[in-house]
Amino acid sequence: MTTVEKLIAERKAKVGIIGLGYVGLPLAVEFARGGFETTGFEVDAGKVKDIAHGASYIPDVPSAEVREFSRSGKLKATTDFSRLKKQDAVIICVPTPLRKSRDPDVSYIVNAAGKVAKTLRKGQLIILESTTYPGTTRELVKPMLEASGMKAGRDFHLAFSPERVDPGNPRYNVKNTPKVVGGVTPACTKLAASLYGRVIDKVLEVSNTETAELVKLLENTFRAVNIAMVNEMSLMCRKLGLNIWEVIAAAASKPFGFMPFYPGPGIGGHCIPLDPHYLAWKMKTLNFEPRFIELAGAINSSMPDHTVSMIAELLNTRGLAMKKAKLLMIGMTYKPDISDPRESPAKDVFVLLKKTGAEVSFYDPYVPAIEIEGRCHRSAAGALKNLKKYDCVIIITPHSCIDYKALIKNSRLVFDARNATKGDKSGKIHRL
Repeated sequence: MTTVEKLIAERKAKVGIIGLGYVGLPLAVEFARGGFETTGFEVDAGKVKDIAHGASYIPDVPSAEVREFSRSGKLKATTDFSRLKKQDAVIICVPTPLRKSRDPDVSYIVNAAGKVAKTLRKGQLIILESTTYPGTTRELVKPMLEASGMKAGRDFHLAFSPERVDPGNPRYNVKNTPKVVGGVTPACTKLAASLYGRVIDKVLEVSNTETAELVKLLENTFRAVNIAMVNEMSLMCRKLGLNIWEVIAAAASKPFGFMPFYPGPGIGGHCIPLDPHYLAWKMKTLNFEPRFIELAGAINSSMPDHTVSMIAELLNTRGLAMKKAKLLMIGMTYKPDISDPRESPAKDVFVLLKKTGAEVSFYDPYVPAIEIEGRCHRSAAGALKNLKKYDCVIIITPHSCIDYKALIKNSRLVFDARNATKGDKSGKIHRL
């Protein structure tokens, strides 16, 4: 048994996590809970200060837990990346956005790997969790680390384990969501699995880093493609004069062979709109055309325009023009009951409605203010008490804390893009 293996087995290994965002902080707390001395490495000094004061800035992580582990010394945070050398295991949890050209932006990974390379020592375990294209760990990260003269699998261990965080999910968290692990060598896989196995209920070992990288992309491409299919089905239903929500509900009664997906005004978040494009980019470099991904992307990205067209048509049937119409959007986050507006289709709908000349406001209990196209827009705090002043209320993100019966009662007209008003048959309701 190597020194690091022994330290992991005895829960004495020092764990460093680069990036304390939606992925890194919950993971750091879980390692601290598991008894490991855990240090978060951040470029954001504000986050480091919050951790030191026992404050959480991630809704899924209670401040009480951060405070408890910070006081016990099990959880620390720093902007001093030279301290990476003292860590027995280093896990990279940095963002992987897309460029405007839809090419992968791996600059955060490169930056993090560069910091690890400067402090790399023999025996360390390095794990990448950032979602990326197959080959990143072996083709990009490995050469950077091996520039030190040390070899992966011999002098240090290198693996990939895709993050599977689902913000706002009350049932599944870091601990009870199975962890997939693949290393550049079987020994690397085993060591990484051993580490995660100390704090996560189930760990699944796969053949290599490329397989582990593709697992995450398959998961989210599966969702993106199926969402696109049901979005297109909703367009068909409109042509056929049918209710897509009724069709889905009836189909979902089948106990096998069907999994319900739901239409909406677009897709958002830090995974589904981005991850399939990482795979598409990789396959194009291999002269393979990813047709399902491209088609799904085209359909899903068209939904904000479709939503606005339906709203314009609805107002027109009431003798109202979009220009100067007073509209209230409900919800600006990319999914219900969270405070994250990243890649939210609500922002696209907001911009498109503004371009028609409409007077657009929004109400979101989780988002007091949001920046859209360089301007700060604030949530209309008292909007729910003055619904009658709006020509149409548009439900984009259905937060569960909103009383939709009262909303319907006090509104003139409601356009529901998420079926939040399910069951209501009043003439006020019009659904996507």
